[in-house]
Amino acid sequence: MLDVSRNLARRKTPGYCKSLTKMSSMEKNLLLLFERPFEPVFTPKGEEKKIFQVPEDYLSDRYKELNTKSSIEFRFGGETAERIPVKSIGNPGLALPETLGKDEKFSVFIPLHREMATQVIEFLLEMKNMEDFLSAAVYFRINLNPELFNYALSVAMLHKPETQDSDLLSLNELFPEKFHEGSVVYRAQAEVEVIKNVDERVPIDIERNFTGTDLDVEHRLAYFREDIGANLHHWHWHLVYPLEPEIVANKDRRGELFYYMHQQIIARYNMERLCNRLSRVKRLLNLRDPIQEAYFSKLSTRQASRNWPGRASNAVLQDISRPKEGLFFDIQDLERWRNRIYDAIHQGYIIVNGDGKQEKLELTEKDGIDILGNVIESSVLSKNKAYYGDFHNMMHVATAAVHDPDYRHMEPFSVMGDVATAMRDPVFYRIHVMVDDIFQTYKATLAGYSAFELYFRGIRVKNVHVQVDGKEKNELFTFWEKSAANLSRGLDFSPRGAIYANFILLQHQPFTYNIEVENKEGATKGTVRIFIAPKYDERGDSMQFKDQRKLFVELDRFEVDLVKGQQTIKRKSENSSVTIPYEQSYRNLDRKRPGNVQNLEKFNFCGCGWPHNLLIAKGTETGYPCELFVMVSNFADDEVEQDAPTSECKNAMSYCGIRNRKYPDARAMGFPFDRNAREGANTLQEFLTPNMKVVDVKIFHEGKTASD
Repeated sequence: MLDVSRNLARRKTPGYCKSLTKMSSMEKNLLLLFERPFEPVFTPKGEEKKIFQVPEDYLSDRYKELNTKSSIEFRFGGETAERIPVKSIGNPGLALPETLGKDEKFSVFIPLHREMATQVIEFLLEMKNMEDFLSAAVYFRINLNPELFNYALSVAMLHKPETQDSDLLSLNELFPEKFHEGSVVYRAQAEVEVIKNVDERVPIDIERNFTGTDLDVEHRLAYFREDIGANLHHWHWHLVYPLEPEIVANKDRRGELFYYMHQQIIARYNMERLCNRLSRVKRLLNLRDPIQEAYFSKLSTRQASRNWPGRASNAVLQDISRPKEGLFFDIQDLERWRNRIYDAIHQGYIIVNGDGKQEKLELTEKDGIDILGNVIESSVLSKNKAYYGDFHNMMHVATAAVHDPDYRHMEPFSVMGDVATAMRDPVFYRIHVMVDDIFQTYKATLAGYSAFELYFRGIRVKNVHVQVDGKEKNELFTFWEKSAANLSRGLDFSPRGAIYANFILLQHQPFTYNIEVENKEGATKGTVRIFIAPKYDERGDSMQFKDQRKLFVELDRFEVDLVKGQQTIKRKSENSSVTIPYEQSYRNLDRKRPGNVQNLEKFNFCGCGWPHNLLIAKGTETGYPCELFVMVSNFADDEVEQDAPTSECKNAMSYCGIRNRKYPDARAMGFPFDRNAREGANTLQEFLTPNMKVVDVKIFHEGKTASD
């Protein structure tokens, strides 16, 4: 019996985050710059209350005046605080980033904001040593918009060799207002002001239904859309795969990853909808039709002390003219860009401008999806942004500004304009179903995989079952769980020490895959691919395979040594290649909660990946019927030759790849369900080859809430 353990998984992908003790003092000091983003940089930072010795030429005129009367760091830190020396490197001369006011919101979807961030990122990455890097970071911390600074420094640290394994602080602890309603932050601030003893502070409880009621059917999915881990995943993915600059955006199969990660989110969301007796998401097809879905996030912004704008039912997209953000485009532009992309797919090539003349770049079977991904998103890698436009990003902007398209009311953008909040809005999924339809149109131009391409000679998957300890085979179980987030790093101008917000999330009981394999050939290696999909559609009819293949959600992918003869492969659900460990997104209340922020460092967010608590759908009380698919493919066809990993930070490779390396699977992302089936394979059973197996699985939702 072969047990594919966590240790094996660690050898295949980068290890977990560095512990605090392994980080250099320079990395620790850099991380302090993220804390309390609206406090001046010279106020005490961290549990040790360190003080940055800020050069006087970095200070504003107001603070220079104070500094002449008494040392600013002494004024705030006293005699005992540890000083962090910061040398002056002068003004970087980046005027554009400083034009974004500190009380404004930042968005990577807005080209002007992207240009601001690009200038900062490139400047930081050009620093010759870490002392200069820290000095530049301190300057930007003082002079830039807090959200712009957080994004730019995060991207720079993730891509600088000396800091790429640093434990970036979780955004929900730095900007809690992006994840919790405004009253939560206010109540937390009041608690720490009044209760100085950390052990006596009472956590802030958050109701599960704080953004609406079930009178709106879409609210049934609020627990999924507003899940902190899901939104952190979307935020962190865009840090790992920024739109620009090219020096950090140009990664192996980046455009294909944009397609696959979002396609999987849609598949996962559709499965959740079916569990809640809702139909699959309808794509936003006619951009001039009213948007039926309303959304009011109940979030507020600390910068401007105002609520994020909502969207009423039947809002209609309008031409955008927002001079302050440099945004000028028409709905006709979006339609034109989309039509040109469809034309490229049907013609089999995109038009590339080069050396003053137009050239054709073929959308090949191998690279076509990657080229299209970069064009549609559209990143700096787009081959012809002038012609194919900025479709995906401007769709986010158009919906984010639907309440004030010409800025006559001076309203900021809605949650759709921020990568950390966009997944909360139902229209996010309608837009991405439309985007996925473009990708699926391209995939339909490719021939279905032949039985030979799917077959693994000599390998037969004889049986598969999943097992929850103490339960029947092929029965999975979900429940509600109370968890917590530490808000202390995001409470500016407040006493130090942890203060928690308790919230409810979907969780599942751990389970184990048991896969019986027969190998009639000699010892070899294979790749195990595990997916799950709904068995029935909205009407209760058996799912047609042409539709079902787009709903298969990847649960795991790993390599395995295959011995001759019979063997049973066991794999724990917690080892998934899709998800990151629970502790990297949340604080587990079933464990003793540390009262000291420093003791929480081992839980800090490190890798990119889907939250493990959302690995499987909610299910139903009577058991939601699904089909679990297992395939063992030939590793010789899957292998990607590359150097051993050097990073110590674990990413979930299925959605995020592996840092500084090629994507670790030569097959198309989503294989074998990324294309239409071969001729004659009209059902899932007809699609199968001997190296595949499908079993019926039910997901039961127990309805209980587990807590400490």
